[in-house]
Amino acid sequence: MQSKDLLQLTEQFGSPLYVYDAEKIKSQYNRLTKAFSKVEKLRINYAMKALSNVAILQLLKEMGSGLDTVSIQEVLLGLHAGYDPEKIFYTPNGVSLEEIEEVNAMGVQINIDNLSILEQFGTKHPNVPVCIRINPHVMAGGNTNISVGHIDSKFGISIHQLPHLVRIVENTKMNIVGMHMHTGSDILDIEVFLYAAEILFDAAKNFKNLEFLDFGSGFKVPYKKDDIETDIEELGKKLSKRFNAFCTEYGKELTLIFEPGKFLVSEAGQFLVKVNVIKQTTSTVFAGIDSGFNHLIRPMLYGSQHHIENISNPKGKERFYSVVGYICETDTFANNRRIPEIKEGDILSFRNAGAYCYSMASNYNSRYKPAEVLWMNGQGHLIRAHETFEDLLKNQIPLPLAKKV
Repeated sequence: MQSKDLLQLTEQFGSPLYVYDAEKIKSQYNRLTKAFSKVEKLRINYAMKALSNVAILQLLKEMGSGLDTVSIQEVLLGLHAGYDPEKIFYTPNGVSLEEIEEVNAMGVQINIDNLSILEQFGTKHPNVPVCIRINPHVMAGGNTNISVGHIDSKFGISIHQLPHLVRIVENTKMNIVGMHMHTGSDILDIEVFLYAAEILFDAAKNFKNLEFLDFGSGFKVPYKKDDIETDIEELGKKLSKRFNAFCTEYGKELTLIFEPGKFLVSEAGQFLVKVNVIKQTTSTVFAGIDSGFNHLIRPMLYGSQHHIENISNPKGKERFYSVVGYICETDTFANNRRIPEIKEGDILSFRNAGAYCYSMASNYNSRYKPAEVLWMNGQGHLIRAHETFEDLLKNQIPLPLAKKV
């Protein structure tokens, strides 16, 4: 997408606006499958919590992707988008047994990460194919907020509880068909990921009827110029070789599963906003925009950096700006960032806005959620309309008016 295309989209659909590039999503999907082309059975399950718009799900379905879901509502969205139940993987955390049973009735692959729930489910449904999520106690990412494989994580069954896990499976005679791990986001060191993989391989030897091993995802993408990213090609060479060797040792060709979310959609997204006001204080120049952390919370929640471009004046002289939102909170997107000169009415683009951006949006301050557009074949396709006042009121029930005597 060119800047002129993005400017035209804001004129057509208004701002703030999320725009996703279909070709970038496709290229990332193809890059991942190519990196693991030496594996006989490979399956990609898109982690839809990253971006759950039905049109995005349909796009990835056409490419052959399955889905990784974490709630019954995501399962329902996947089914609505046309996915076969067997192509949907359900990996909840902290949900009730009743929800798991309800999803199981839909024919979806169940993944359990809790010894208590595992025993209860196995006792009631011993013949249902189940995957087990382990916690390898390996932190492959660099941030405890997004790394879920460390020892204090609420996710997964501790690898140190493996004897207890095996005893539950033996007592209930459960049908265990898969093993799963996820070390968290922003994997920097491939060797650490491979070390965690060895833990999964060792755990898998305890179960004789496996059909697949799921290695999660968490592959890092670049967020700024010269930023580091996960070397998918190197990981593909090393893990494919080790996985194939394990399959030979196991005596069966297993399916290798990944569940990328950010890797597939992050770089495809841009968030377009309009500058409402330029405010000069004694020490700072603020660029106040028509959005806030109600639309893009990652910089405030995780300290993440999104590259910001002034697409209305890309060649202007750079100045230092603090880009802030219109929410009645401290919603600062960038502090003293060098950006080409900004004027009121200019359109700014936040890069890497495809993952965990719209999906974490809210109506805080009673603001409307923005629209979403998919850029495909040189055209912008509206895939979610801007909210309206009627949307805010839709599920609210006012008190009945008091009757006058």
